[in-house]
Amino acid sequence: MSVPRPARSAARRLAPVVLLCGALGCGGGARGGAVVELWAMGREGEVVAELARGFERSHPGLRVRVQQIPWSAAHEKLVTAYVGGAMPDVFQAGNTWLPELAALGALAPLDARIAREDYFPGILDTNVIDGVTYGVPWYVDTRVLFYRRDLLAEAGHPDPPRTWAAWRDAMTSVKAREGAGRYAILLPLHEWQAPVILALQLGAGLLRDGDRWGDFQSPAFRRAFDFYLDLFRSGFAPGTGETAVANVYQDFAAGFFALYVSGPWNLGEFRRRLPAGMDARWATAPLPAPDGGYPGISLAGGASLAVSRGSPRRDAAWQLVEYLAQPEQQVQFYRLSGDLPARRSAWTEAGLERDPRAAAFWTQLEAVRATPKIPEWERIATEITRHVEAAVRGTMTADEALAALDRNVDALLAKRRWLLARAEAR
Repeated sequence: MSVPRPARSAARRLAPVVLLCGALGCGGGARGGAVVELWAMGREGEVVAELARGFERSHPGLRVRVQQIPWSAAHEKLVTAYVGGAMPDVFQAGNTWLPELAALGALAPLDARIAREDYFPGILDTNVIDGVTYGVPWYVDTRVLFYRRDLLAEAGHPDPPRTWAAWRDAMTSVKAREGAGRYAILLPLHEWQAPVILALQLGAGLLRDGDRWGDFQSPAFRRAFDFYLDLFRSGFAPGTGETAVANVYQDFAAGFFALYVSGPWNLGEFRRRLPAGMDARWATAPLPAPDGGYPGISLAGGASLAVSRGSPRRDAAWQLVEYLAQPEQQVQFYRLSGDLPARRSAWTEAGLERDPRAAAFWTQLEAVRATPKIPEWERIATEITRHVEAAVRGTMTADEALAALDRNVDALLAKRRWLLARAEAR
């Protein structure tokens, strides 16, 4: 899952499925009124219960039943619920899940209901599948640079890099200053996002011919891949990826690495986990661009709220989605969860764009792009991770890795090609 968000700390991964109906007082039968069932994931499922109380107060004829689901089980549970005819009225979905759910026919179209102008365009676009809007952005996610401002300044780079050339120069200087056993940047090998972001910045399509075939041997993807691999070959990043660090936060504080591409969940984690006295020594910045045009493209991620096509309470379900998407509720949701709001007006109300570290995300969110909006993307992302790691570790050459990646992705897309060919023949 993409953005939905990557794995959080263990404390925020809630293993059991908890039904919060008692906490909400949403028994339906006892209190009367229609009951709208909402499924939400992880920490969001916990904090949305508080917002649901406000919805019930402002909509006295409606009640909300919240079911909290761990992220690790959420995708399977949604698909199983659809097959079994047991979908909730409203549910939280990662943006990369929407194409699959739309293909199944599980989502109600929302074009006639949603007001578009207040959302980040690239984030809203992730909810549009084949020209139809199926979700409302609930919180946003993208990747920016987290960096040790003191280490970069000591290496002669007081400002964050704005181009790839400046980025590489900064990493060269940091590595030269810090010496053996320390690195300029940490790039976890279990994450596909960094090489894909670099490719998107160069205009790579990732797939071609209507998303029927892989396009990982294209010149744009190959140039991005070479830049990424060179970070390891040059010793800027540890070739063992995340296994090189015992604890990301402790090692960042110790100067084991100076740069880290990460998302908004780490704003809170860095504040909580870095030692006292580190606050003025780290910052965030939008991603550098290949040849200008700062900032560079990053991923459009986050999670959305969707309405089940089969819900017998679609109007009531939409009222709940509309309520949770209001700017004042987005601000409250941010304060409860730390998730960045999907609406610009909520950012302004919370003063987030004036926060020096959140401001990098504010800027970056105006330059984001969705990954291919097809049901197979999650499996394709897994293949990218596997072949990128093989090239980094040297078990495959870059040419071998990209050729194999194209072959495997082509195989994953075989059914898609067959279905599209049948549709075109009609």
